[in-house]
Amino acid sequence: MAEDVSLNLSPRQAASPEEIQRALALKIGREISVGRYVIVRRSVDARKRRVRMNLGVRVYAEDEALTPERPEFRYRDVRSAAPVVIVGAGPAGLFAALRLVELGLKPVVIERGKSVNARRRDVAALNRRGILDHESNYAFGEGGAGTFSDGKLYTRSRKRGDHRGVLHRFHQHGADERILYDAHPHIGSNRLPEVVAAMRATIEAHGGEIQFQQKVVGLSLSGGQMSGIILEDGNRIESRAVVLATGHSARDVYEMLMDQGIALAAKPFAMGVRVEHPQRLIDRIQYHGQARDEYLPAAAYNLVQQVDGRGVYSFCMCPGGFIVPASTQDDALVVNGMSFSRRNSPYANAGIVVEITLADIPELQSAGPLAGLDYQRSFEQAAFGNGGGGMVVPAQRLADFVDNRPSNRLPACSYPPGVVASPLHQWLPDPIRRRLQTAFKVFDRKMKGFLTNDAVVVGVESRTSSPVRIPRDPQTLQHVSVRGLFPCGEGAGYAGGIVSCAVDGERTADAVFHYIACM
Repeated sequence: MAEDVSLNLSPRQAASPEEIQRALALKIGREISVGRYVIVRRSVDARKRRVRMNLGVRVYAEDEALTPERPEFRYRDVRSAAPVVIVGAGPAGLFAALRLVELGLKPVVIERGKSVNARRRDVAALNRRGILDHESNYAFGEGGAGTFSDGKLYTRSRKRGDHRGVLHRFHQHGADERILYDAHPHIGSNRLPEVVAAMRATIEAHGGEIQFQQKVVGLSLSGGQMSGIILEDGNRIESRAVVLATGHSARDVYEMLMDQGIALAAKPFAMGVRVEHPQRLIDRIQYHGQARDEYLPAAAYNLVQQVDGRGVYSFCMCPGGFIVPASTQDDALVVNGMSFSRRNSPYANAGIVVEITLADIPELQSAGPLAGLDYQRSFEQAAFGNGGGGMVVPAQRLADFVDNRPSNRLPACSYPPGVVASPLHQWLPDPIRRRLQTAFKVFDRKMKGFLTNDAVVVGVESRTSSPVRIPRDPQTLQHVSVRGLFPCGEGAGYAGGIVSCAVDGERTADAVFHYIACM
């Protein structure tokens, strides 16, 4: 019988198969042959001064077949099956499509942006020359917003579906095997595009369709039931079920739903700034002054604090990463973070955001469900007005921001289009500014050295989640008043991050299958 063994090793030992084999033999009292064990868990243990690695290892007997727990995905030929329209090719849409192929239904994915390879060129033009393509950028295009934002695959939400199956499906399509056992798995923005393209190939090879540069401008309804979608070019696609997986930045989709009288609801969200430190500083803090060598990963952090009744927390932390432009319109600035698979940039950045509740938006009564969108937009336009033109963003040294002091000069920053010194403490909305300043002082007590003028605050981080929810029935996952309409993923307000969106996509595909089977 396979035996599960826990090991606590030095980083150097944990990187050596021979050292792991030797430690296993000592732990279980017998020799272990080469290839008779599989790593199932790995995490950094930096609680004490000597940083260690925790490994979970499954050891197999000599006469026992190695049978790692791997799900089998059985994709069917769906060329002649009933079509299901999926609006959006982010993780929710792609995983819904892959699951529908398994269930024997034909996904027809409609994506406003470009394929991932063409999208890469548009993202490069945005980084290098500040040229924004409104339909192909960090938010829109094949793979969604996560494709060029590190590919983080860890989630706090494990109750709604099979998150392990999501990791295995990523691995099946080319992601490194380490995502199956690392405590904080990630693919990397340099590798995720190939993984996304492989998923598309699986969908198309089995008869599914993906149409790029096609924008949905209307839903076709008949007696309160979905009958299809209307595209910007005037064409219509018939479907008895439509999965709406458009992501949190497709503001025109919410406006389209409002215009068609389809119920929406405002929901809490979060906004703030992105903070960048030298990676060596974060390493020194998290690894207790120990120099990081080739055996230790770039150190990360996770911070949270309640300030005046609102949560302030780190979001999308990117060790060894870069700050990138995530705007979708010319007169508004948004930033995000990303890392390559090796996480070898000299910078570490994270969004530090403040919880925004409906009570914080006085315009809610007049603006209705889209009040949060208006609040986001005003925040982003303020950043643009205080920036340096184009995609150049406003920035301030961290300690200066906390002390309400302008920064005359800025440290080096990873943001490609460039930064300009700006007194963020003067123009950020007071409830956000005040809570950030208080939280940064607390964070410095938790991570001594965090609050420093070697760090820079960059504005603004406004797209952490959708400020709108598209209400759905918790059992059928259909819109509460439109049969056959399945709101899904982060844009619908039911997920946040790649894995939870993928899980929600798969659950939604199951719900679509049951809906069509009962018609």
